[in-house]
Amino acid sequence: MMDAGRHPNITLLSYSEVEGVSGYVGNFTVRVRKKARYINEEKCTGCGTCEEKCPAKILDTVFELGLGKRKAVYRPFGQAVPNIPVIDRANCIYFVKGKCRACEKFCSTGAIDFEQQDQLLELSVGSIIVATGFGMWDSTKLSQYSYGQSPNIITGLQFERLSSATGPTGGQIVLADGRKPEKVAIIHCVGSRDHNAHRYCSRFCCMYALKHAHLVRDKTGAEVYEFYMDMRAFGKGYEEFYERVQEEGVTMVRGRGAEVQMLTDGKLRVKGEDANLGRIVAVDVDMVVLASAIEAQPDADRIGALFGLSRTEDGFFAEAHPKLRPVETNTEGVFLAGCAQGPRDIPDTVAHAGAAASMTIALLDKGEVTISPTTARVVRELCVGCGDCLPVCPYTAIVRVDGKAEINAALCKGCGTCVAACPAGAIEALHF
Repeated sequence: MMDAGRHPNITLLSYSEVEGVSGYVGNFTVRVRKKARYINEEKCTGCGTCEEKCPAKILDTVFELGLGKRKAVYRPFGQAVPNIPVIDRANCIYFVKGKCRACEKFCSTGAIDFEQQDQLLELSVGSIIVATGFGMWDSTKLSQYSYGQSPNIITGLQFERLSSATGPTGGQIVLADGRKPEKVAIIHCVGSRDHNAHRYCSRFCCMYALKHAHLVRDKTGAEVYEFYMDMRAFGKGYEEFYERVQEEGVTMVRGRGAEVQMLTDGKLRVKGEDANLGRIVAVDVDMVVLASAIEAQPDADRIGALFGLSRTEDGFFAEAHPKLRPVETNTEGVFLAGCAQGPRDIPDTVAHAGAAASMTIALLDKGEVTISPTTARVVRELCVGCGDCLPVCPYTAIVRVDGKAEINAALCKGCGTCVAACPAGAIEALHF
């Protein structure tokens, strides 16, 4: 990220949001809202004095996932690029009560600007890569795991922050009361491979759950119980790591963890089926880690509408072909990278992103675009200008010109929706 931030041919627009996309391959116009940080990026040196002096402390529910606090002036994460903080308007004492401005008083470069406004930028681009990542499944939706009812029942992502050297405990794996756990249970497939949640496999949960077991054994020496359905250690060196974790003394229970109960003494009882023994087993532990499923971003429907992308049954964006065109979409010039297209681990994401970048470069290097001839055409003599075809086109390829419909061949994919919708029969599908 640091290299990208310093590259002369890369412009990073952080704290920004795409609001509109128009045009077609080679000729997109993208409208971006660059949100007000209330800090002048040209003057700020990233010294951190404003964060240090800010008196407002807020529970960080985003990066620290409710395990730590941040200031009203903050950087989204420790190694953010650019290294410039943001003022949280909703929690800033000045914006809420009209007084304070401590950050402004102590800023030696005068970078604090409470009058700053959002900026609207219009960018002309030839192609677009959508790399929106993934969202985390809300484990409270499966009540049998009691998530949210005990501070010692945490998700895998919360465990990552707990075990990180930059996390709220400085990397110490501890319970809510500060004690080190003596027994820890890790439950796989929480929300994955489940007809009550997501039917698909989230792919990397098995391996991060094994990593968590290794960290618990290494840092605390606690007993670890892994409740799993099937161990999917499919990557290079993954099976060897699975064997290593078993040799470290982790107890593997083949069977989904069915229920987590809170006992009166503060312990947590995990019940599940042991498929190898053919019976129900239970273990009392101090901490439970839920390997939660990943899912499409909550605003994927809005992003799909912006960029003209369709979605698969699982909610992720649909590629043009699952095997032959895994990074392309049905909208020419728009590509997918990483978990925007479906669950994948880091090596697969890097490879997928590299493929998307290569396809983009190859497209722009041609200088001209070849489109499919299987498009639709409006017979203007028959068109009555009713406009019924405009809202049904999934690729926004139809516009009204001089009161009648006109189809942009660069955007049209020949799906035939407009042909079926036209009451006058004025649109024909070519080459069918």
